[in-house]
Amino acid sequence: MLQPTRLLAALLLAGTALPSLPAAAQTAAAIPQLNYTERKLANGLRVYALRDTASPNVSVQVWYDVGSKDDPRGRSGFAHLFEHLMFKATRNMVPEQMDRMTEDVGGFNNASTADDYTNYYETVPANHLQRLLWAEADRMGSLVVDDANFKPERDVVKEELRTGLARPYGKLFQHYIPMTSYQRHPYARPGIGSIEELDAATIDDVRAFHATYYRPDNAVLVVSGNFDPADLNRWVDSYFAPIKRPAGAIPRVTMVEPARTAARSYTVTEPNTPLPALVMSFLLPPAKSPDMPAVELLQAVLASGESSRLNKALIRTRLATDAAVYIDDKQGTGLFAPYAILAGGKAVPEVETALRAELSRMAREPVTAAELTEARNELLTSALKERETVEGKGDLLATGVIIEGDPRAADKRLAALARVTPADVQRVAKKYLDLNTAVTIRYLPAASGATASSGDRIALAPSVVTTPLSAPAGIKIVQPASEAERIRPPEPAAPVAVNVPQPVTARLANGLTVITVPRTNLPLVSASLIALGGSTADPEGKAGLNRLAANLLTKGTATRSAEQIAAAVEALGAGLGAGATNEGLDLSLTVRSANLPAALGIMADVAANAAFAPDEVERARGQAIDEAALALQDPGALSRLAAGRAIFGNGAYGSPAGGTPESLKAIARPDVVAAAAQSLRPDKSVLVLSGDLSPSQAKQLAQQAFGSWRAASPLTAAATRPAVGEAPLKGKVIVIDMPGSSQAAVAVAKETIPRADPRYYQAMIANAVLGGGYSARLNREIRIKRGLSYGANSGLSAGRRAGAVVAAVQTKNASAPEVLGIILDEMKRLGAEPIPAAEMGTRQAFITGGFGRQLETVEGLGDIVAGYVQNGVDPAEIGRYMTSVRAVTPEQAGEAARGLLAPAGTTTVIVGDAKLFTDALRKRFGEVTVIPLPQLSLDQPGLR
Repeated sequence: MLQPTRLLAALLLAGTALPSLPAAAQTAAAIPQLNYTERKLANGLRVYALRDTASPNVSVQVWYDVGSKDDPRGRSGFAHLFEHLMFKATRNMVPEQMDRMTEDVGGFNNASTADDYTNYYETVPANHLQRLLWAEADRMGSLVVDDANFKPERDVVKEELRTGLARPYGKLFQHYIPMTSYQRHPYARPGIGSIEELDAATIDDVRAFHATYYRPDNAVLVVSGNFDPADLNRWVDSYFAPIKRPAGAIPRVTMVEPARTAARSYTVTEPNTPLPALVMSFLLPPAKSPDMPAVELLQAVLASGESSRLNKALIRTRLATDAAVYIDDKQGTGLFAPYAILAGGKAVPEVETALRAELSRMAREPVTAAELTEARNELLTSALKERETVEGKGDLLATGVIIEGDPRAADKRLAALARVTPADVQRVAKKYLDLNTAVTIRYLPAASGATASSGDRIALAPSVVTTPLSAPAGIKIVQPASEAERIRPPEPAAPVAVNVPQPVTARLANGLTVITVPRTNLPLVSASLIALGGSTADPEGKAGLNRLAANLLTKGTATRSAEQIAAAVEALGAGLGAGATNEGLDLSLTVRSANLPAALGIMADVAANAAFAPDEVERARGQAIDEAALALQDPGALSRLAAGRAIFGNGAYGSPAGGTPESLKAIARPDVVAAAAQSLRPDKSVLVLSGDLSPSQAKQLAQQAFGSWRAASPLTAAATRPAVGEAPLKGKVIVIDMPGSSQAAVAVAKETIPRADPRYYQAMIANAVLGGGYSARLNREIRIKRGLSYGANSGLSAGRRAGAVVAAVQTKNASAPEVLGIILDEMKRLGAEPIPAAEMGTRQAFITGGFGRQLETVEGLGDIVAGYVQNGVDPAEIGRYMTSVRAVTPEQAGEAARGLLAPAGTTTVIVGDAKLFTDALRKRFGEVTVIPLPQLSLDQPGLR
C-alpha cells in the first residue's frame, strides 16, 4: 500500500469555552502518554515495547528507514515495489504464509511505503505474538528474492498504479503535486513510480536494494499490546539478535531542497475530471522543527471542520464543493498544500482569488483566541483517538522514531500544542505561506471525448538529484529451504479472552430509546442519534432526499446558524456529523467525556429544531449534485452504483443513496422538511452512547438534552416502496463505456437476504470464503496467482428488507473478461464443492478478529450497535456475535453458497474503455448491453 502523505487534513475534531494556556496544558497532560521501554541489540536493531494488558491483541511493527526518496535512479516506485515482495517467500516461509499467520487467526497485516520509510505491521490475538516475531525476523534475515515472486508482484503494483489513475484527480495527487513541488530533492518522484520504470527493474536491482537497506541497524521494532515483558525480550533475543549487521554503511539522501525564490504555475487539462481543481503547495521545514506544532494549528484553523476559514470562504459561498489542506511532514522538507475541488459552474480564477485571500489573511492577521482553542482541542481529541488501539499507539511511537528521531515525539507535540500562541500561528503563516513562492496547479476537465492530457507539461525537473544503486559486495542469495529443512513457526499460546461490553437499554418518557455501551479505558465518548427511515424511504425519482435532509440538520436551527452550530460543537473538541444510510438518518460525534453534556445539548437542538432555510437547502443540494457527478467518473464507485440499480430496479434498494444530479434537482424544500419530519421524532429514534460513562449517567444526560423533545404529530404508518422493483437488466452483462479509462471496474452482484434472516451468519461465512479478506478465494486467484488486480473482494450487505452480495475488482481493460470468468467460476465452485473445515476456520477467525478489533474503539462499539438498530437486530446481538459466527458448519455455509451466492442470476456491470474488451466479452458470455457514459441514467431501472 502506497502512503504518499500524512493527511492531517483528515482530522475532523476540534475545541468550547476558551481555556487559558495553563488550562490547555492541563488538558494535554490529561492524555495518557506512551509508556514504553526501549533497548538496542548488538546488531543495531532498536526495540520498543508498549504494554497494554487490557487489550486481547498485540501489534507488531517493523519500520525500515528507507522509502521512495531512496529509489535508485531510473527506478521510481522501487521501494514500494519491494514492499510487496516482503510478503512473498523466505527461507522458512512459503509465499503468502505471513498472511495466513495473521488474517487466518483473526488478525490482519499490511504495509505502506512513504517517502522516508517502509513499514510492516500486524495486529493479532495476543497469543500469536511469538509466531509473528519469528516471522518478522525470518523475512528480515532470509527473504527469498527470485523471478517467481518478483514478476507477478510487479504486475500487481502496475494495477495499483492504474487504479489510482482511474480515479478522478488521481494523477493530480499521485503524480503532479510531488513532481511540481520539488526541484532538487528526490521527494519529487511519485512513490508509485511509472509503468516504464517498474518494467525496467531487474531481479539484480531488487537483490541489491534488499542487501543495501533491509538490515537490522536500519530498522525499528515496536511491539504494543498484551504481552509479558520477559517473554518478549527472550523472543526478540532468540529471533532477531542472530541476524548479522552488514559491514557497509547505509547510503543516505543528503540533498536539501533549496528555498523557492519565485512562484510557478501550471495549467493542465485531464480526462475523467468532473470538476476543475486547484492546488497550491508551499515548502515546510522537517517534521522535527519546533515550528511544526504551530503549523499543525495553522492547518486546523484554515481547513478543519465546518467553522474553518476555507469552509466559510469556499464551501459556504459555493465556490468549491471540497476544500482542505494536507500537511506532508517528512524527515526533510515537507509540504503544506491547500486544495479545492470547484463547485459546478465556478471558474478557477474566482476560486484562486478567494484561496489566496485566505492564505494572505493568515499571515497578515493573528488568529482569534476562539479559533486557536478550537484548533487545539481538535488535535487533542484526535490524539486521544489515536491512543485507543494497540496499533495506534505503536504507530505513533514508530513515526516519532523514524521521522523525528525521537520516540517521545508524539507526547512532546501535545505539550508543544498547548504552548502555541496566536502570534506563533501568524509567524509560521508569514514564514511558510509566501504567495510569491507558491506552486499552483490548475487542473481542468478535458473536452468531451478527449482521452489524453494537454496544456502545460508537468514532468520531473531535470535538476532533481537521484543516485544509482550500487550493489554491496557479496550479496547473499537465499533459497527456500526444503520441506525437511524448513523451520516451523512456534505454536500459539493460550488464547486471551475478548471482553465484549454489553449494551444497556433505557427509554425516556417521550419515547426516545437510549442504549449505553460502557468502555472506560479513556475519557472519550461516542454518541449517535439514529432516526429510522433512510435512503430506502426516498420517493421514486427523488433519490438522495433523505441524505440531503440529514446533511441539512446541522445547517441551522431556530436559534443557531450553521456557522454557530459548527463553532459551538468544534469548541468542544468534536465534529458533528450527519448522514443517511439505507435504513436511517444519523447524527454522530466523538468527544472527551467532560464535554459530553454540552455536545448532547447541541445534538438535541439540531435534531428537534432544524430550520432547513431555503438558502441552506440550495447550498447543500448544489454540493450534493457535485458529489454525485464525481461518483459518475470513478469506475469503481460507478460500477457498484449501477449494479445496485440493475439488481433492485426501481425498488427502494436500487436508488443511489446520495442521489444523482437529475434526482437532486427534482427535490424541493417541502420534500426535505417532510422527509425529516417523518423520521426525526423521539418515538422513532435511538441514542447510542458508547465509552466513558455508566448507563445511569447516560440516561440522565439523555434526559437533560432530549427530554423536552416532542414529535410534531402522531406517529402514522408511512407508505413504503417495495424493496425490489422492475429490473429489466437483472441477470445481464452490462458495459458502461468510459473511453480512456486506465482500468475496467468489474462488479458482479446478486440480491440476497435481510440482516434478520436466520441464514445471515451462514451467508456471511460463505461470502468470507469467497471474497472476504486477502487470503480469500477471489484475491488468491485474481491478485496472488495472476497479478491481474491490486485487490479482489466480495461484500455482503444486509438491510432491514433486503441485501446484496457484490464481488468487485479493478483490472486493466483487456483483462476484464478473464476476471469476470474467474469470479463466476469461484462462485460456482463455492457451492459445488464442500468447503474444507480448515478453510472455514480461517474465515471464521478472520470475521471474529475484525469484530474484536472494532470493539477497541468507542466509535467502533457505537457503530456496531447503531448498525443493529438500523437493521432491525436486537442490540444484545453484540454479545452473541462471535458465538454465532463460530457455530456455522461447513455444510451450512455450503448450503448458503448454493442458495444465495450461486452465479446463476447474477448481474454484471463493467465500467471501462469498452473497445478494449467488449468483443472478447461477447465471445465468452454472449449478449452484452453497452451503455455509453453520456447516455447512462442511474435514475432508470434500465440505466438509460
